[in-house]
Amino acid sequence: MARTRGSWNSPSIWIAGAAAAAVATLTGYLMFSGDDSASSTPAKGGTGSSVSSPAGPPPSYAAPSDWTEPERWVALPRGQRTDAGGSEVGFPHTVEGAVAMLKAANTTVIEGDRSNVDEQLRIYRSYVGKVDQSASNAEQIEKNAEQTDRTLRKKAGVLPGEPLPSGAYVRSYVIGYKIIKASPDEVSVWVLARVTQKNGELLSESSSFTRTLAGAQWQDGDWKMTGAAIRNARQATQGKAKPEMAAPGDAAFNAAAWTAIREAS
Repeated sequence: MARTRGSWNSPSIWIAGAAAAAVATLTGYLMFSGDDSASSTPAKGGTGSSVSSPAGPPPSYAAPSDWTEPERWVALPRGQRTDAGGSEVGFPHTVEGAVAMLKAANTTVIEGDRSNVDEQLRIYRSYVGKVDQSASNAEQIEKNAEQTDRTLRKKAGVLPGEPLPSGAYVRSYVIGYKIIKASPDEVSVWVLARVTQKNGELLSESSSFTRTLAGAQWQDGDWKMTGAAIRNARQATQGKAKPEMAAPGDAAFNAAAWTAIREAS
């Protein structure tokens, strides 16, 4: 277990803003990622509907006049069931199934009385491999989440432990991915997500992108995030350039070889 704990506690992270920090911790990637970067580069097009729950609909984008159609699209499979924590699980034993699990683990919402602690522990219990779960790891994740909750509530003007005010939220949704390496039982990817934050009903929304190095292994009949998978992902990307963060519709999205995600019907 010593090597496992080491992989959990030595991430290389650069975060721009509390919104991206919240998502980095609540997805569990604070412990599992080799890179979790953020950019405030504006996306092409505006947002329409937004995520309202871990299984909610994705943000929609209004296509601008200079829209560049993504060269790679995929409709990821859905999980077969929902677990006790409300997370989608039971993904198919395919590369797309692994990516779908990682997408689910990055689709997150903090709003109202749903805290960062709630989201982070839900994802930890649902998507982290059993060999990497322990009381000490769960305790550390909860402490990190509590710190982020304090930061978000301070920005929203409420006391620690109080619900966020009406109209305040932090939401993340995966908009693309790039396969690094794939085998039947292990997949490593770059995950591209869009994060939005609003501190109150009458305040403006801010947004940014996050780029996360992620790894999944097939364990006990489902895909799970593991320390071993992220160590292998780090090795596979060592010395290589990271893909540029850009939204679907931007020519840079294609240049970085991202695959856009189309919602399954």
